Amino acid sequence: MNVFLFELKSIRKSLITWSLSISAFLVFYLSFFPLMESSGGSFDQIMANFPPEFTAFFGMSPELPISTIMGYFALTFGIVQIPLAIQASNYGFHILSVEERELTADFLFSKPIKRSTILYSKLGAITISLTVVNVLLFISTLICLTLFRAGTTVDYLAVVTVLSSIFFFQLFFVGVGMVISVSLKKIPSVLSFSMALSLGMYMASSLDTMMSMQIMKYVSPFSMFSPTRILIDGHLNLISLLICIVVIFGTILTSYFLYLKRNIASL
Repeated sequence: MNVFLFELKSIRKSLITWSLSISAFLVFYLSFFPLMESSGGSFDQIMANFPPEFTAFFGMSPELPISTIMGYFALTFGIVQIPLAIQASNYGFHILSVEERELTADFLFSKPIKRSTILYSKLGAITISLTVVNVLLFISTLICLTLFRAGTTVDYLAVVTVLSSIFFFQLFFVGVGMVISVSLKKIPSVLSFSMALSLGMYMASSLDTMMSMQIMKYVSPFSMFSPTRILIDGHLNLISLLICIVVIFGTILTSYFLYLKRNIASL
């Protein structure tokens, strides 16, 4: 029994749905930039009337006016990060708990397959799926910025830097979801847990930015990989990236050992 191919096939529909939905969402919002640019900065004047805390909550910065393609992209991609986080969290909560929820553990563990092999195969399938999403989003972003830039300048190197953060961003949520799923006795609803984790991290990051505390840049991926900050600085924050990598490896290793010792419910 090839667990890797089985898992890849089982999440195929989910992969197609997430890939097309997220890419379509990005295309839809970026297509409005020519209209925004033609307003002659009037929208920037409107936003200037709001308190800085309000605009910071939505990831906007005076350094990147929304009437510029880079400012508009930062705002758009900040929203796109939410479904990316939900997708990754969904995979993380699902990967090691599906047999218990569907009571198919007897069938799986009756095969001559080690638990470690099962985990590696599942994680490999998810990694491939996330890579596909990343590639499609990468291509659609560059095409949209080229088509809808309305004659303005696009810093493609900074954009590529933002896009390169997606993989680490999503693996963070996969790892945390895996740890939680093997730590709890049962995950009744994967989607509920996924949305709670993703939106919770987003709200914590937004509130932290609004209050200018900047604590969440070492805790929440939304702060670690803030598109606005990356576009302004032109590079990823090395400390945040290292923390994220440590969390990814730490959560996966913890999940591995907990999964090996877990008493998995069956029929």
